Amino acid sequence: MTITGGCQCGSVRYALQVERLEKPHVCHCRMCQKATGGVFAALAGCAKSGVAWTKGEPAIYASSNLATRGFCRDCGTPLSFTYNAPEARFYVTIGSLDDPELAAIEIQYGLESKLSWVRFCEDVPGVVTAADADAQAFFATMKSNQA
Repeated sequence: MTITGGCQCGSVRYALQVERLEKPHVCHCRMCQKATGGVFAALAGCAKSGVAWTKGEPAIYASSNLATRGFCRDCGTPLSFTYNAPEARFYVTIGSLDDPELAAIEIQYGLESKLSWVRFCEDVPGVVTAADADAQAFFATMKSNQA
């Protein structure tokens, strides 16, 4: 199926060729909070090979040595997130989808940074980064480029 989306001003549009969006989730980590200007990032994934930019292309910011984020250079809409590894999945911001109902949240990450007043997806399972050995090892090598 083709799933489409884009930025607020229409300068950047994408089409995803997928069977379904993978691992729709929210991330409460401070990096995602800063990158989106919100209290969490809402993301859904697919294979990098399934992504086509159909109008314009996003500006890319290396938010760390491990990942990049795409956004519209004209209106600032956050559009994507991906780790640099070749096999890594490509994630779009759920809010940039033309039909965000296609991406019901399945899990939460970065619960250690979840703001105390956020009452969101209380029934959705979550992961504290420190409790995930693989995540700890991976993030131990990260050097943030955010101020």
